[in-house]
Amino acid sequence: SPLHPAAQPTRMETDYLKRCFGNCLGQALAEVAKVRPSDPIEYLAHWLYHYRNTSRAKEEVREKIRQKEEYDNSLKETEMTEMLKQEECQIQQKYDKCHQPLVSVASSTMKTVFIQENTKPVEKDGLRQESLPGTSNMTSGQADCSAFRHKIAPRMHPGSKSP
Repeated sequence: SPLHPAAQPTRMETDYLKRCFGNCLGQALAEVAKVRPSDPIEYLAHWLYHYRNTSRAKEEVREKIRQKEEYDNSLKETEMTEMLKQEECQIQQKYDKCHQPLVSVASSTMKTVFIQENTKPVEKDGLRQESLPGTSNMTSGQADCSAFRHKIAPRMHPGSKSP
């Protein structure tokens, strides 16, 4: 026999109950049917109240676990960052230590080459010759310096000083 139309819940009421209670109302009604208490409404009220407290406690535990995991991840990230900084510093120190002698040796070699080029015998005509049309009016020393800047200097280490 069909129920009276007023006794059937409307779609809106059903949606409201699902939204507010979710699956717990179905679980509560199943528990009431299984236990068959003398006052089913009071039993249902106590069951729902207990369910709410239990749900809140579980949610708090999940939140604490999530916060602890976030803290642990943050701590690990901080430790990793610190380790990477230390590693980077050690690598930089090793790099500086390894390249320090090479730079000074290269610099002194370049200085020696430059000095040898500059000590070529000077012509008896004098340091400066008159320039002819279409020629440069640089002295031989200036030409050597120019050659150094264009040929040798680019091969030197960027941190070394030119002679």
